[in-house]
Amino acid sequence: MHKPRIVIKIGSSNLCNGEMIDEGQINALAKLISEIKIRFDVILVSSGAVASGYTRVQLDKSTLQNKQALASIGQPLLMESYRKAFAQFDIPTAQILLAGHDFDSRKSTAFARNTIDALLANNALPIINENDAIATSEIIFGDNDRLSAHAAYYFGAKLLAILSDIDGYFDKNPHTDSTAKLLSQVHTIPQNALNQSYTPHSSFATGGIVTKLMAADFLLQRHCMMFLSHGRKLDVLKNFLLHNIQDSGTLFCPVDSKGLQELDTPKSLKQKV
Repeated sequence: MHKPRIVIKIGSSNLCNGEMIDEGQINALAKLISEIKIRFDVILVSSGAVASGYTRVQLDKSTLQNKQALASIGQPLLMESYRKAFAQFDIPTAQILLAGHDFDSRKSTAFARNTIDALLANNALPIINENDAIATSEIIFGDNDRLSAHAAYYFGAKLLAILSDIDGYFDKNPHTDSTAKLLSQVHTIPQNALNQSYTPHSSFATGGIVTKLMAADFLLQRHCMMFLSHGRKLDVLKNFLLHNIQDSGTLFCPVDSKGLQELDTPKSLKQKV
């Protein structure tokens, strides 16, 4: 039986413990995905290559060239951590490195899509990261937030779930305003929210809430959904996906959307490429 497809994105802030990769978090994520795969086909978008590289070589992270070098060192280390974690659940892992221009090419997008289809058909977990070694400051996606949105749309997912360092989207900045309220559902994103400056909360992150809103806006315009929740509270995503319970987090969905019910509604996997 065909299962609906989702993308899960985890950022650097949730993969790092100080300046070290948090192996415990990777193991917890692997356990979560092994449970979710019973109901969904899962694609993982993971940051963390720069942070992994920094555990071996302490280069200045403020320059693009050094970030690219750190990512080149760290990407195989990160994938080895994932390989070990998912091996506990007999799930093979596969690396796919993409850059912004890959989604500008119908041929490249189709090739990537075909590869992902084959991996999912054989119970493997595609793990996507930005190809930082060839990325430039103009095409860096912002801690993979926008990359994950493109992956969700072009690779046929019904939902993008972003695991972040915040509980969801608030009506005010929760870091500076104690009266900020969590929004459980959002249907439209005002332009002024998209025009804010990037404010990552991790030394290894490149995005912040703005790039997550950009990702949500991209998907909303294409009648897709995004769920934003805290990456250190994995039960929130588990309950949302498996039990139809929203304990926390924010669901970005079109105003006429049926929300979680749409995950069980058959949908053509053919997307515009």
